[in-house]
Amino acid sequence: MKICEQLHIVKGITAVIGSGGKTTLLRILAEELSGTVILTTSTHILPFAGIPMLVTDDIEQVRRALALHRVICMGTPAAEGKLTTPALPFSVLADAADYVIVEADGSKRLPLKFPNNTEPVLLPEIRHIFVVAGLSGLYRPAEQVCHRWALARERLPKLPENMDEAAVAELLWAGYGSYHPQFILNQADTPALRQAGEHIAALLQERGAEAVYILSLKEMGLHYV
Repeated sequence: MKICEQLHIVKGITAVIGSGGKTTLLRILAEELSGTVILTTSTHILPFAGIPMLVTDDIEQVRRALALHRVICMGTPAAEGKLTTPALPFSVLADAADYVIVEADGSKRLPLKFPNNTEPVLLPEIRHIFVVAGLSGLYRPAEQVCHRWALARERLPKLPENMDEAAVAELLWAGYGSYHPQFILNQADTPALRQAGEHIAALLQERGAEAVYILSLKEMGLHYV
């Protein structure tokens, strides 16, 4: 079964936040979803290799591009070759495409993340939210694997210096639980990491998580908890 089916991705605007595989997930969803797809951001992303990039404030140009390519990447050029929020509102883009997938958080390519007060950037049009975290951060020094670790320790002083399962669950729930997201525990690339993911999933569900998915984007496999 495709990942988009397992995650029950629905038409409209979906935000992907957190760390540890967001950009990879966007590309996989774009490849799997059967309708037209716009990949974009409310913060910053790099353009996707092999996917046409469109910079415009003309919705008809967007429709023409989707008719030609099915999947496009949209944004406004920013520093370092990145894209930032597109000129057209997400709600307008959703009128042109079946799916608008928004990367709405940055993580400095680390597997774990604790957001500050300005993150993630979730605009009112966004209704479906997935938080990604990388299990490769487990059992390693937190300052090496967690973006904004100093802030996390300030807010959650009982967190250990090495990220065990309980610490990852607490980090994710404290950082993102208020958004009522579904959680994706990525990088379950070994039986041991999958088992650890199941423990984290149970801890998140004890706190009230709606759904937790354990997967390996590397293997393109998925396990639902």
